Amino acid sequence: MSTENEGTEGNAVPAVPSVPPAPPVPATTPDPAAENVRDEPKDTTAAEATPPAAPPVTPTHADAPRHTPTAQGTPQDHAATAHTPQPPMPPHPHQPPHSPYGAAPEPPAGAASWPPPPPAVPSYAGGGAAHTPGGGVGNGSGGGPVWGAPSPQPGHTPSPGTGRRGAGGLVAAVAVAALVAGGIGGALGFWAADRNDNGSSGSSTTVSASDSPRDLKRPAGTVAGVAAKALPSVVTIDAQGGDGEGGTGTGFVYDKEGHILTNNHVVASAAESGELSATFSDGKKYAAEVVGRAQGYDVAVLKLKNPPAGLTPLPLGNSESVAVGDSTIAIGAPFGLSNTVTTGIISAKNRPVASGDGSSNKNSYMSALQTDASINPGNSGGPLLDATGAVIGINSAIQSTGGGLGQSQAGSIGLGFAIPINQAKNVAEQLIKTGKPVYPVIGATVSMEEKTGGAAISPEGAAGTPSVTPNGPAAEAGLKPGDVITKFNDTVIDSGPTLIGEIWTRKPGEKVTLTYERDGKTSTAEVTLGQREGDS
Repeated sequence: MSTENEGTEGNAVPAVPSVPPAPPVPATTPDPAAENVRDEPKDTTAAEATPPAAPPVTPTHADAPRHTPTAQGTPQDHAATAHTPQPPMPPHPHQPPHSPYGAAPEPPAGAASWPPPPPAVPSYAGGGAAHTPGGGVGNGSGGGPVWGAPSPQPGHTPSPGTGRRGAGGLVAAVAVAALVAGGIGGALGFWAADRNDNGSSGSSTTVSASDSPRDLKRPAGTVAGVAAKALPSVVTIDAQGGDGEGGTGTGFVYDKEGHILTNNHVVASAAESGELSATFSDGKKYAAEVVGRAQGYDVAVLKLKNPPAGLTPLPLGNSESVAVGDSTIAIGAPFGLSNTVTTGIISAKNRPVASGDGSSNKNSYMSALQTDASINPGNSGGPLLDATGAVIGINSAIQSTGGGLGQSQAGSIGLGFAIPINQAKNVAEQLIKTGKPVYPVIGATVSMEEKTGGAAISPEGAAGTPSVTPNGPAAEAGLKPGDVITKFNDTVIDSGPTLIGEIWTRKPGEKVTLTYERDGKTSTAEVTLGQREGDS
């Protein structure tokens, strides 16, 4: 709450109210005992900032303030009006002789306009507020002259507690009630603002949540809880090639032996000659080396040279059980900003993606998980987590506005792609075991054109070799050049890259059913997948 409109600053004189909070009363010498009474908290911004008023002096006829006549009466009318003197009322046993704001007397008949103009410094701005029973709140006399005391007239002495009855008295009573109510609200508002501002004026007041614990615990199922648990197992990879080329990517702890799972294109520049390092979220950096990499899968495994004790691998989920609409959390180092967490959903499954590493003409193929979680260059190799914190994919590629899939420096447009973890796990185990990737194959070369209505088996293979490998899986299943494969098990195949991505989600030796068209007829064939070792 701002206090600049509630009080004054420094030694400024408080604003004078337009009307006094009580009707006029005689100016008598206050009881010294009443000056020490305090019903309201001390107002350090207004009361103490104003010099104390002069000691009270009982006004005489000669020095009483004079007032401008109004329609209610003139001095002549006042002099002509007869008054019946009343005996003074004895003071209350518990009340000081002077009660400025108790049952105040009304002005004598025909008196000048009430209220009279107030003095430059009202009495309530003095040193303290003497409260009397039945008086107003916060408007007592502070030892100075009573604000608005009427001018004594010759031959007339106002009697406390008595006055003219009639319409004027009723109006005065209504005015007193209204002003007292307004005075209470203003006094309490100023006091509350002053207390909240701790005695300082001219500054804003903020409100803190008193029930907020210092160390707020996030439930395990929230994004904050998942991120807090996963971040210590995610690393930022710095790859510096011998030729000066390099870049930054992401990886995560795969096992307790110090293996790090990431993308091949993240480490390709430093795989043969160069330096690799992995930096954890706590800032500790460790040298690393390549254990094995698979260019076709875009998967690589590193190993920390001196792994720290107590490594915590990220739990691996089941990418087959993922459903469209499931929540996702991506962690990585987009544009070098380590430990960045973004969220989204699974936008699609089995999305055929062919991506290049930007340094060769070789592509990687995947049947990817599509997500709208923000993924940018530098996120590559990082984990895509589900709502429980389990890894369901490795972030690998984005759709750029340039129309190509890959790891260009284009920003996220909400189209990110991750290698399913079931596939990545199979590749990682093979790389850790032998250092070389193993690819399942059908033994046939297919066209990479995307508008063929399927995966068409080419007329011939690379460098004039047969497009269908003799005695290979496809040949044994009866497939021939020119056949167009339209389904892989129950998955529709619309192009060669889509077929390769689906094949590479399987293992050598698995049996699959291919649906194909030949001369306008549709047929099926059961194929046992073969294998190819290493990148060709």
